[in-house]
Amino acid sequence: MLTHLGAGDRGFENSRPVSDGIMSQPFSSNYSNRLLQAFELAGSASFEPHLRLVTLALGEVLIRADTPIAYVHFVERGIVSLVAVARDGEQIEIGLIGCEGMVGIPVLLGAESTPNEARVQAAGLAYEVPVDALRNVMRRNPELHEQLLRYAQVLNTQVACTALANGRYKVAQRLARWLLMCHDRTEGDTLPTTHRFLSLMLGVNRPGLTTAVAALEREGIITTKRGTITICDREALLARADASYGVPEAEYERMMKGTVKPT
Repeated sequence: MLTHLGAGDRGFENSRPVSDGIMSQPFSSNYSNRLLQAFELAGSASFEPHLRLVTLALGEVLIRADTPIAYVHFVERGIVSLVAVARDGEQIEIGLIGCEGMVGIPVLLGAESTPNEARVQAAGLAYEVPVDALRNVMRRNPELHEQLLRYAQVLNTQVACTALANGRYKVAQRLARWLLMCHDRTEGDTLPTTHRFLSLMLGVNRPGLTTAVAALEREGIITTKRGTITICDREALLARADASYGVPEAEYERMMKGTVKPT
């Protein structure tokens, strides 16, 4: 929900619709997605007929590597991981998207596909839009297109900071950063995850990750149960993350200032 700001292995072929056909209600500030809120402020009601509310299932792959992108998704609830995948199958998380953003940024930049995947990390809901419809709306509304490109800049910043964190910070700091980023995008303090998933997404070995998780739990910063981690002390987690966290979050507020309603 970004109020804090200053996955499974199995994919699914399609999102499952919550409502059939075109959404019929007027464009509303009830949207949780901050980009959709921005479109409302810009008077972009022409965008609304193309929205379809769908569920996001844990592990669902919204964008497959090197496959034409058919839909973009504005996340209402849940978290989607952007995952870099090598030809030998090695993979690592390079970005997170929640209700602050959109899945499908390559489309804004003129790409038909991407070598990366977009995989649902925490189940939820999203508004799905066909790529062709999005492009048509952007051609008619340059202001909307500009707002989306502003978000693309934010996401690019996040990807760059993730590369910096992976290359220059210790496992404990990287773990704290990841937990904070998930916390920003989650209602409540409990995050659905496993050690196996964490080690895969952070690109660290299981023993090193287990040690880092145990240290946070021992100090009362988090608690763990099978399949979940609960944040108990966000301020302490911020201190642990130190400089590895905060740049993309500040960039979001800078780039989107004046275009989104506060949450």
